Amino acid sequence: MKKQKTLPVYKHNRSLKRALVVVAHPDDVDFGTAGTVAFLTRRGVDVAYCLVTSGDAGGDDSGETREDRISVRESEQTEAAKEVGVTNLTFLHWPDGRVETTMALRREIARVIRAHKPDLVITQSPERNYERIFSSHPDHMATGEATLRAVYPDARNPHAFPELVREGFEPHTVDEVWLGGVNPTMVVDITKTFDQKYKALSRHVSQVGARRGLKKSLRSWSRATAKRAGMKKKKLAEGFRVVATN
Repeated sequence: MKKQKTLPVYKHNRSLKRALVVVAHPDDVDFGTAGTVAFLTRRGVDVAYCLVTSGDAGGDDSGETREDRISVRESEQTEAAKEVGVTNLTFLHWPDGRVETTMALRREIARVIRAHKPDLVITQSPERNYERIFSSHPDHMATGEATLRAVYPDARNPHAFPELVREGFEPHTVDEVWLGGVNPTMVVDITKTFDQKYKALSRHVSQVGARRGLKKSLRSWSRATAKRAGMKKKKLAEGFRVVATN
């Protein structure tokens, strides 16, 4: 049987100064990439979040109004972000469960990219994961695709959405994109930031407050990713597909 090729482990590049994470829902960052975010902020990287929705249709059976759910979930995500060193959050307020890869969404993500000027964008995979359908929520895939299109060509092209230039948002070229979730080509060692990841996710009380064994599950998933990269026992990792865009 042919031996499976191991994945490389990320070695931090000090030229990386700014990063932007774009996801569909509050808690998507913390399930998928919070360990990596903490890894980056510990090294002085200025990380910002862009949340396409505010999770107004997500995860609980409460009788709260849509407005109340938005308030709760935005507050939870803001507190979760602090656990991993992030205080710059943008909520685009797209309706939860109805995200599509439209020109309007591309424009708004391009606006955030031009405003933050990241070297790196981290987002969700536009590919469907047939082995684990829960990671392939339609909002996730639409957000990933819209973000890739916003990175290239929209954010760098002065003739794409010229209204953004008139508003003062000059074109910006992103060097690299990391896609989470499907077919990773690299992993980030989050062994030392796993506890921050868990604390961040725990802030989403409305979503995981009654979930038993959450830390054990997170550790198991992170260990499986590390094992795929050939990392030593007890190491933990998050995986990404690296896309060069410059």
